[in-house]
Amino acid sequence: MAVQYWVGEFFVDLSRNQITKKEHSQTIAPKALAVLTYLAENQGKVVSYDELFSQVWPDTVVSPNTLQRSIAQLRKLLDEDNQLESFIKTHTKQGYSLECKIQWHDEIEEQSAPDSIVARVIDSNVTHDLQESEAIKNNAIPETNTAVKPQFSRLFLKLFSLVVGIIIVGVISIITLTPKHTSTLTFDKLRSVTATDDKEYAAVYSPDGQYIVFHRYLDKLCMNNLWAKNITTQQEILLTKKLGTYGGHSFSQDGKKLAFVSTQDCDKPISPNPCYNLVTLDFQKALKSPQLSSLMVECKSSQLRDPIWMDNENIAVLQKLSNSWKLISYSITENKSTVLFEVKDGSLIAFDYSDNKALIAVTSVRDNGQHYIEMLKPDGEILSSHPIDYPPGFSKFRSVRPSFDPLNKQLVFSSGRQLFTLSYDGKINRILLPLDYKIEDPNFHPEGRRLLLIKKRYDSDIGLFPLNQIAHNQPLQNESLLTQLDGNKSYAIIERSTLGEENAIFQPNGESIAFISERSGEDQIWVTKDSHSQQISSFPSNTLIRGIDWATDGKSVLVNANGMLTQVFLDGQQTNISFKPLIYRLFQWDSQNNTALLVARTKGVSNLIELNLDNLDYKIVTNKKVIWAQKTEEGRLIYTDFINRFWQPGPVEDQLIEKLVGQGSSKRFSIKDNVIYGINQNNRLWSYDLDKEGFETIRELDENVDYLTDINQTHSLVELRISAKKEVVELSLSD
Repeated sequence: MAVQYWVGEFFVDLSRNQITKKEHSQTIAPKALAVLTYLAENQGKVVSYDELFSQVWPDTVVSPNTLQRSIAQLRKLLDEDNQLESFIKTHTKQGYSLECKIQWHDEIEEQSAPDSIVARVIDSNVTHDLQESEAIKNNAIPETNTAVKPQFSRLFLKLFSLVVGIIIVGVISIITLTPKHTSTLTFDKLRSVTATDDKEYAAVYSPDGQYIVFHRYLDKLCMNNLWAKNITTQQEILLTKKLGTYGGHSFSQDGKKLAFVSTQDCDKPISPNPCYNLVTLDFQKALKSPQLSSLMVECKSSQLRDPIWMDNENIAVLQKLSNSWKLISYSITENKSTVLFEVKDGSLIAFDYSDNKALIAVTSVRDNGQHYIEMLKPDGEILSSHPIDYPPGFSKFRSVRPSFDPLNKQLVFSSGRQLFTLSYDGKINRILLPLDYKIEDPNFHPEGRRLLLIKKRYDSDIGLFPLNQIAHNQPLQNESLLTQLDGNKSYAIIERSTLGEENAIFQPNGESIAFISERSGEDQIWVTKDSHSQQISSFPSNTLIRGIDWATDGKSVLVNANGMLTQVFLDGQQTNISFKPLIYRLFQWDSQNNTALLVARTKGVSNLIELNLDNLDYKIVTNKKVIWAQKTEEGRLIYTDFINRFWQPGPVEDQLIEKLVGQGSSKRFSIKDNVIYGINQNNRLWSYDLDKEGFETIRELDENVDYLTDINQTHSLVELRISAKKEVVELSLSD
């Protein structure tokens, strides 16, 4: 590509970032100049927004306004009379085109333009020498130094031409040798595949592309089954009888069977040692009537998830032993498994397999928090290993779960609200697809022109329950926080939007409530007081918040945002805490001693730790899988494990709180004045006095209470589920 060219009467010099007209030069931003150059290279053609983003901002996540600003800068420079439709033309919902004559420097040379023009194009600083050269050509040789000057000028021209030639060759070589960016995907059609009040997830196409198979979970009936949908007839077919499943499912290459991991039914209590069974289902028979699955592998001491059928005799699946995941291959004919890939200093996150490319893509996280993409052969041989290059503003806390793009040498993944491509060497590019809802689990059609996604909508409000009937008739200290309790309901709404409102907590010795809200489009921290709400945080796009807690003085909150701790003050100021290990969950902040109770990945293992925020030293509390943890005012630790049992530290080892066996749930718990408050599976709010060891059932709560988030002397804050839907949608690529 030439480093200088003409756009109409404007001379563009890439080496100087300048546009010149009638000897008047103006400097232009490099990115805007790159936009102009790419439009010039495609003169007269409509260049899509996605293509411009991919070419100009290949490794950066930017907003559409960035491109619009660059176009505005160019228009201002290229046309002072505001007649720009003849230069940069807008094509609504398509892109831009450059509609004017383009002349490249190398084309000017090929046309044997006069040296004076070449001089004007190349560099105004050597105009005098080239004009002198032209005078020599026309026999108008100056009288001074007539014997030496012509030879010097010719020598200068030869040397200058040689230097320019070397530069041009170097630029061409760099362009040629630089790896091309991943192919840009542009979608032009979105349609719903399912539209029910239930939750559908893990959707895949059958190998022949005729069916879509997905899970459907019915909340009220606590029932999960596999379903198929005929793409042509739109008929939905129940494939299985009631079963428990874990993770996704995969077709055998011949399309005759499905493989997935089965666990207990959701209405059965989780046992201390749950089984993870790798099972298969006869798909052809299930299309005629629901079938029972057939057991292949039973695991009691390890976990399995996300099986993928590599060929008809071998299934790849993730297996977890201790605290790390590894990739294994199970041989059906030999009934044994072998390790395909594992990392010693971290854990695997996800993987995908491409039959037509004969490749496995694996993402992993190392102990230092760095994420990697590895490309493997089907036998586990490592072809490449690269750190994932996260663009600015992209949350490193979000795990990359890749899916092969059948038509291009790249992978696709979702960050929650956006789609991105991931190259085999770890480069991320955004797919321009503005959405107002969350998406996950992209899976391509075998032909590569369509893909399935899971569309998620979760709407939750902040509710306030009185702890007992006496409190029901008592006003809050701050009555303006809520309307009077509805006579037909047992709670009041504190905060409401059409998106998620979460983790509400009372301000210590104050009248405010802090909470997490998506109402601005991203997770941010909000504070409500006197019926007025205000956003106090300013986290970047794609931020994921997992835990907040007030300071004792009520002037700030500690936040776990994107796996890092940030102190956010009521005036909006933010202070980052530079603790390097990745933080998965913040439970509690003791601001007086400046310690935090949290789960973090330390030395390759996820542990419950207590972190000293002054010196960043920490101590491991337990390496058990902790779901929720709190400390009493006296510093007494209580936590629940992955099967919702309550534990407290003992003199030698942690002690199970026997009286609370069966009272735990995923709805969390809170502690006030040495009393634990929790919600059991039957939606009953209860209390347990740690000193007196007394248990009491307080009241029955509405079934849409998802989490207990805080307690004060008279009331409890809860997260109320208004709606929670997952449905399958299909995106089609534009031609």
